[in-house]
Amino acid sequence: MTFLGWVVGGIASIAIEKYLLQTLSPGLLQQQPSWDGWVKSISSVVFAMIFAADQALVLHRYLSAWWLWMLATSVGWLVANNVSTAWIEYISSIANSLNKTLSFEDVIFFGGLSTISYVLSGIWLGFLQWLVLRRKTAGAWWWNFLPSFSYLCISIFVWLLSFLQDLIPEVSRAQILYLSGQALTAIILGVIPAIGFCRLKIYSRRITARQ
Repeated sequence: MTFLGWVVGGIASIAIEKYLLQTLSPGLLQQQPSWDGWVKSISSVVFAMIFAADQALVLHRYLSAWWLWMLATSVGWLVANNVSTAWIEYISSIANSLNKTLSFEDVIFFGGLSTISYVLSGIWLGFLQWLVLRRKTAGAWWWNFLPSFSYLCISIFVWLLSFLQDLIPEVSRAQILYLSGQALTAIILGVIPAIGFCRLKIYSRRITARQ
């Protein structure tokens, strides 16, 4: 369901963003640049809600307050995304302010900082989801760091994927890499939390059996 939510949410958010941008006149966008930001924010909210709703459809059998999970996941995703984007843009601005061609070591350094910022931003998502899980499960403190682990795996697999780009025809290289990266992201965001939920369920059964 997470994979489905990622795909459907992505398609819906892109469609809404294009529709709104086409509806607004170019003159208005030039006079009010903030409208472009509002449109992107709306599309992000739509994506987050669809992404969270698909997970809630599965978890409502285990969490009575499934709407809290949907709210926590939606807000957590938006906060994590905005925080990581802000940090990555800040790091990029520092790199650009050097006014020089970056060496290989510089690229590795700034790229590493951006990746760390992206990975650590997952704590926001994990923390808000943990606030919901702790009401029904015991020993779920590690869930705070589970999204960050997912983000780390995404970064590693996308980095490994970049080594295959020379094997892809240049005409369709960008599109194939983008779609492959999105597919890997959706799979990882679905598989790792699913494993985490299974672990929580097994642990909860053991606690119940001891009692």
